[in-house]
Amino acid sequence: MFEELRPHLAELRKRLGLSVLSVFIAFIVTFTFHNQILTWITQPLNDALVQVGRIIESQDKATWKMKEKEQNLTVSLPSKKAAELSDDLNAASKETHGKLAQLLQKAAASAKELTHLLADMENNSSNGLSPHNTFNGQITTHQVGGAFFVALKVSFFAALLLALPFILYQLWLFVAPGLYSHEKKMVLPFVIGGSIMFLIGVLFAYYIVTPFGFQFLITFGAFLYTPLINIEDYVGFFTKIMLGFGLAFELPVFAYFLALLGLVTDRTLKDFFKYAIVIIFLVAALLTPPDILTQLLMAAPLVILYGVSILIVAAVNPEKPEEEDDEDETDEASSHQS
Repeated sequence: MFEELRPHLAELRKRLGLSVLSVFIAFIVTFTFHNQILTWITQPLNDALVQVGRIIESQDKATWKMKEKEQNLTVSLPSKKAAELSDDLNAASKETHGKLAQLLQKAAASAKELTHLLADMENNSSNGLSPHNTFNGQITTHQVGGAFFVALKVSFFAALLLALPFILYQLWLFVAPGLYSHEKKMVLPFVIGGSIMFLIGVLFAYYIVTPFGFQFLITFGAFLYTPLINIEDYVGFFTKIMLGFGLAFELPVFAYFLALLGLVTDRTLKDFFKYAIVIIFLVAALLTPPDILTQLLMAAPLVILYGVSILIVAAVNPEKPEEEDDEDETDEASSHQS
């Protein structure tokens, strides 16, 4: 038995070796552009920090204006009484207290200066200068070689994306000997379709999922805590989401491949649909941040892709009625007898 498997193991080792070599070559290329790649990866986080900062700043402006109105009210009421009192004392000062009248006039002038000062502060706040803006979210590193290891991680992630078409091609070459001649012609749809669907999954996660997810998670505790995001943790978290969505969007491609091999039919996928819903939401919970919005943003496309997979399998390997199966068996029996 081992002798029969030895050629297949040798072929598998060859395909894996070429795939690893392609990733290594792509890694050398991507490492030279790691700064640009890291800027692209951290852009959703920077946008979320800026957006949360604007939310907190607008909240602080509203609070400051409320306090400012209370101060104006506190100053304006005594100023009226002071004016009335100053008039009475001015009348009395003509007779006995000239110096006291001068002091009261200085007090009235100070009150006017305080009013002008509060008006200037109101103008500054209306121009977008928040006097109480304490939000200072930052991206940090907690390791001596943190920046270097982050550069390695992002370069490896980009290398996987760059080498993906070649890896899929090697996978196809490994299974191609067991296919018929007309099935071997499907190599281009498999490689190109798999690469495109993976790229669509990554772009969907980058432009749709991460903006909502990061903004929600940062805003949740930003009024109590200053977010200092560790870049090492963020890169691992980011690549996990990207790879998860990329693999999830490969579902129609793998369904097409299994249908081509005759392993699944449209009836198989339809009967498994109720179990697939549970599995989809479990996978979404594991691969996304712990909030219901991001999980739904992953689960909903997966459910749609599962429906698309059913249509693809129905076109490639539809379920045959029992009558047709009986006829096929009868035809095969007659051909053997003849």
